[in-house]
Amino acid sequence: MPEKVKLCNNFEIKAAINEIAHSIVAEFHGKTPAKEFALIGIHRQGVPLAQRLISSIEQHSGKCPELAQLDISMYRDDIGMRNSLPIIHETNIPFDVNDMAVILVDDVLSSGRTIRAALDAITDYGRPKLIRLAVLVDRGNREFPIRADYAGIDLTVAQDSKVMVEFGQSENDSSIYVTDWDKA
Repeated sequence: MPEKVKLCNNFEIKAAINEIAHSIVAEFHGKTPAKEFALIGIHRQGVPLAQRLISSIEQHSGKCPELAQLDISMYRDDIGMRNSLPIIHETNIPFDVNDMAVILVDDVLSSGRTIRAALDAITDYGRPKLIRLAVLVDRGNREFPIRADYAGIDLTVAQDSKVMVEFGQSENDSSIYVTDWDKA
């Protein structure tokens, strides 16, 4: 088992999620009906984060944006370089993305490669009116010119470290850890 160092507990995570939700509400409240903006969680950890964001948005604004789930496995630029085939998850986008304001949601933003793949994937489904990015953790170390529009927690960690978010079954059972890449 790799050695993990806990960086944030569930209270800090809940506060960060609420902060992101408030920022989303501030941008879209009164300007965009709930049915005209949606959250798209990137498999795997972006999906539970998007669910929690929607709950917080609804609690603070009364709006309940739709949720979609996006698998980017086949859009990754390292697909042929891995030793094993990726596990493919179901992409489920229950609405027309054309002219929709969408918020891509992922747990950790690092190099930007996952988000680049997500942008390629989402545009295969249509042409959104606008795309925003919400992440729980922005840890820096970019390789692509991509930034988060909404970030709950900014961390500075060594480039050879991996930041991991673990969402439990309830909101009271989540943590953020850091470990070495080679031990993850």
